[in-house]
Amino acid sequence: MAPRDTRLRNALSAALLAVACLLAPCGALAAWASFGLADTAGYVRTMAPLATDPAVRDAVADAVGDEVVRQLDTETARATVGPFVRDAVRSFTRTDAFRTAWDAGNRAVHGAVLHALRDDGAARGPVTVDLAPVTEQVKQRLAADNMPFAHRIPVTHTEVPVVPAGEVAGLRKGYHVLDAAAFWLPLATVVLAVAGIAVAARRRRALTATGLGTALGGALLALAVAVGRRLTLADLPDRVHRPAAGAVYDALTATLRTASWLLLALGLTVALVSWLAGRAADRRADPVPAPLPPRPSPRART
Repeated sequence: MAPRDTRLRNALSAALLAVACLLAPCGALAAWASFGLADTAGYVRTMAPLATDPAVRDAVADAVGDEVVRQLDTETARATVGPFVRDAVRSFTRTDAFRTAWDAGNRAVHGAVLHALRDDGAARGPVTVDLAPVTEQVKQRLAADNMPFAHRIPVTHTEVPVVPAGEVAGLRKGYHVLDAAAFWLPLATVVLAVAGIAVAARRRRALTATGLGTALGGALLALAVAVGRRLTLADLPDRVHRPAAGAVYDALTATLRTASWLLLALGLTVALVSWLAGRAADRRADPVPAPLPPRPSPRART
């Protein structure tokens, strides 16, 4: 093969493999967002263990307690019942009933958000969730403990926004892009990687480079998850609830972190196996030197 053709093939192979290695972590991210987060049952299973996390329970107790107290009709009732309400809510978060309400609330929130993202004809207002079921259970607990004014706690269908109205349209467009990317990016990654290896003048070396590039992509994805966690927590205005937000972030990105480490391990394994196979092939290809002819003895010369 002419040196010029070899250089062209290697250059084309390098370009194809570089794009494939860049698309690998992007495809993993899109698949996680589109398939992992979009599964309501999977989302509820992922969030269920957080019902026993102390930081999450405190954050939920503060949010629900403040909302219940805000619904009281007089300042006297707020001052009298408020501390009992907050204590009751904190106590409620340590019961089995709270875990049931937690799963139901997460299912309702996820369903509402998913409906807003998937349905272009959905209402353009904010995505909200109703706190009435939780308020009703807190009221019943207070009444059972004979707390004053417990019967006056209103159980109204309070729609608490979980996604602001101004962000719904942008999130909907982003979801549709990720939904398409979740299918096409992994497919394009495989096609480009196979094509890059096929056109390479030295395919084993190209396979080794592909493995190393995939491993690098997995490491970059793991780094992106860690940086995203830091930035997400830094943007929160309430420092008290950052541990709860961190626990939620870790639960949601657990699958993505696993995917990043799988890409890293798979890439390093492919690169190592390819390199070892190349070394073994080179040793087999080396010609064995022929033995030297025996030297004649001095007597034979005479």
